[in-house]
Amino acid sequence: MIVVPREKHVYSFGPNMKEVARAKPGDIIVFETLDALGGQIKSEEDTIEKIDFSRVNPATGPVYIEGAEKGKTLVVKILDIEVEKKGVIVTAPGAGVLGSKVKEPKTRICEIKGNFVYFGNLRIPLKPMIGVIGVAYEEETPTGTPGPHGGNMDTNLITIGSTVYFPVFKDGAYLALGDLHAVMADGEVCVSACEVAGKVMVKVDVAEYKLKWPVVEDRDSYYLLVSNENLEKAIEEAVSLGVEMLKKANNITWDEAYMLASLVMDVQISQLVDPRKTVRIRLPKQYLPQLQP
Repeated sequence: MIVVPREKHVYSFGPNMKEVARAKPGDIIVFETLDALGGQIKSEEDTIEKIDFSRVNPATGPVYIEGAEKGKTLVVKILDIEVEKKGVIVTAPGAGVLGSKVKEPKTRICEIKGNFVYFGNLRIPLKPMIGVIGVAYEEETPTGTPGPHGGNMDTNLITIGSTVYFPVFKDGAYLALGDLHAVMADGEVCVSACEVAGKVMVKVDVAEYKLKWPVVEDRDSYYLLVSNENLEKAIEEAVSLGVEMLKKANNITWDEAYMLASLVMDVQISQLVDPRKTVRIRLPKQYLPQLQP
């Protein structure tokens, strides 16, 4: 087992990333992570405007994966996610979907006990997930920005038991991850989730086919994730790629696949608050038995 300590982290996914560890297909890696705010929030008196934003969204790694050559696909199975006992959620004027209505910065510390997150007197089921996970990209891209390489996709389906597929843009892939959430709803509307430090156990592999965007797999479905500054453009590209996948998988015409998509393919929102918004399409395995880019 390979353990990558939280002190080994990066703030961008780019072409010049330097490995901090190496792994082979089939290896298990444990990533220890800081929270998305770099551990700077200690109490509810610490609000977001006081923090050093150069320390936001640290991603532990990167790890060089042998055999993950440019043009192939990195396969990352999420085996386990452990979170610490306290998380933090923040908002501020201008932040999130309704930032114009926020009068002053606010911070809430959330206790995490057993299988629940406590928001004041409210008890919310714990559902740990990974907000930032990705590989080296052709362009220097901050860890807070999602793209074809992954990054800050803030998709709550990236959780225990799911598998994430990444297009590889640089030999070795250079996998890094961070920004764990104890719980997050689709949209992440106030600009943050329950941000928490912790550790993630994954198993890595390499597939020979080529992807254009990351894909998440769970027991029943595949989800294609697309990010763009413009929400409608993100949806359009995701739907277009999904229709092509349905066409190929079911040996039907494009028009038939387009109509089938309207019956079986869900369009969902992952997050609305990062520099690029992330959407996903859900393709049930009944109509897409295996990933066929």
